[in-house]
Amino acid sequence: MPIIINIDVMLARRKMQSQQLAEKIGITQANLSILKTGKAKAVKLSTLEAICKALDCQPGDVLEYKKEKL
Repeated sequence: MPIIINIDVMLARRKMQSQQLAEKIGITQANLSILKTGKAKAVKLSTLEAICKALDCQPGDVLEYKKEKL
């Protein structure tokens, strides 16, 4: 998938654990794990907003687009 989720990178930069982020944004650790691994088919804008607020970052810090190699 050409959309890369960089939640792990932002968690490391903010010295925060996944469990802390999940609690702050109000989702389960299992759902956060699905997001982090890129297995999610969609991300609610409200969830993205909560992630950005909790990590004090911009959506572009969390989401990245990479062209697929043909």
